[in-house]
Amino acid sequence: MTAPDPELLNRLRLGLIPGLGPRHSADLLNRFGSATAVFAASGAELREVVGKKSLPDAILEARHSRAAEEEWQACQAVGVSLVGQPDELYPRALREIPDPPSLFYCRGDLQPRDNLAIALVGSRQCTLYGTQTAERLARGLALAGLTIVSGLARGIDAAAHRGALAAGGRTIAVCAPGLGTIYPPEHAGLADEVAASGALLSESPLDREPRPGLFPQRNRIISGMSVAVIIVEAGRRSGALHTARHAMEQGRDVFAVPGRIDSLASQGCHDLIRDGVTLIRGVDDILESLGPLMQPVAVQTGETVSSPRELLLNDIERVVLNRLTSEPEHVDALLPVDGLEPSQLLATLTVLEMKRLVRRLPGGYVCRAPY
Repeated sequence: MTAPDPELLNRLRLGLIPGLGPRHSADLLNRFGSATAVFAASGAELREVVGKKSLPDAILEARHSRAAEEEWQACQAVGVSLVGQPDELYPRALREIPDPPSLFYCRGDLQPRDNLAIALVGSRQCTLYGTQTAERLARGLALAGLTIVSGLARGIDAAAHRGALAAGGRTIAVCAPGLGTIYPPEHAGLADEVAASGALLSESPLDREPRPGLFPQRNRIISGMSVAVIIVEAGRRSGALHTARHAMEQGRDVFAVPGRIDSLASQGCHDLIRDGVTLIRGVDDILESLGPLMQPVAVQTGETVSSPRELLLNDIERVVLNRLTSEPEHVDALLPVDGLEPSQLLATLTVLEMKRLVRRLPGGYVCRAPY
């Protein structure tokens, strides 16, 4: 058993302090730069950040506790890894939210292509229409190359995970309790499947039991690690609306699926659409509506994607687009492209220009369109 990285262990130690939530943890890390520096700070310095006396005292006391070492050993014993913000596999988009987890527990594995993830959430008390729609959307998005993120809850969340699994795609479940306690318990088998085709994540200590306040808190992670959030069937009291609000605050796109106009199960979705959220009917609507990515992401084909709209391209269009960069290049220099005739190349460039992915310049030059 290898020894844990000292900074990772101190982030774990920070997360085990009772009463120290994500916001205070983020404030401390922003102020001192690392968890190691937090535990080297004086009580007076800590009080400047977290205020009330009980938290600085708890941090000072945690310096001498063995709880972090024991938690790390327990994780090792059950195959759960720890991922901290410095880790290159920590989701890139999640680093940008106001209160990202300083560390989370992971069962399964994270991959670079998970930076192209989309959240799909909705009501636990859903209809057959909602379940079928969630599965269909998740399956189509997974086939397009996106990772499906949800919360492992009953209803729409479970349907989203199952849709991605049915497509042979990747899916990530962000859990509210610790990974030592699968909730709901009847989803233990589904959790195993998700871990085998993606990952289970939680910021809660390994054996923390489910409690109501944890679920709205974890919703910020679901939206934070995704390029967009899709709401499928949500009543006006649905927790999925918390995820939508987090997404809006984080600058993520929010989409809603309409239901019957008299459906109580879709009232929350209809309110979102009335207030300006994009109505979506299928996978093409979603990919066409998504904006550019903060940074290009490598997808399962080994190519990079700068905008999810590129996932709608056929094989020839994708090959031609990936020959181009932001620097102008003469059309003649693109040949040969996998045996394409000049007329086919010109026709493909015209299609890519119509899709606003390529820009034609004077003199026969072309380049990728700026996003």
